[in-house]
Amino acid sequence: MKFKGKAWVYGDNVDTDVIIPARYLNTSDEAELAKHCMEDIDENFIKKIKPGDMIVAGYNFGSGSSREHAPIAIKASGISCVIAKSFARIFYRNSFNMGLPIFESVEAAEDIKDTDEIEIDADSGIIKNLTTNKEYKSTPIPEFMQELIASNGLFGYAKKLLDK
Repeated sequence: MKFKGKAWVYGDNVDTDVIIPARYLNTSDEAELAKHCMEDIDENFIKKIKPGDMIVAGYNFGSGSSREHAPIAIKASGISCVIAKSFARIFYRNSFNMGLPIFESVEAAEDIKDTDEIEIDADSGIIKNLTTNKEYKSTPIPEFMQELIASNGLFGYAKKLLDK
């Protein structure tokens, strides 16, 4: 599984209230959630990203409330994956459950700049900055977790198993 897109860089402690503000939690419509993704930290976020782009952030990405809406909003916005120095534990698990790939790499998160072109190989955990020709290491995503992602999350994976 590979990902390629532009990087959009944010700092430390981007919490779930910033990812999808609580005022929009009255819906579970993915398209509606996507419209408001990251708007409290970057009002132009949804206008500037393209499908396949990536969020790059600092420490403790996804802290705060344990809502699933946060990884859903990110994924529905067209973001292919998130690279961060670290993730809040519940966000980490919710991301895979919702089918959003995430990668931890302090070096990549410190070095990547806005609009750098990034390529990630989930099998090897190699993150390549195509703009600067630098490589960084992240933990590869295990095959089972890649199956969750390919199935659009835990529910899609379970449905696939039940349909066999």
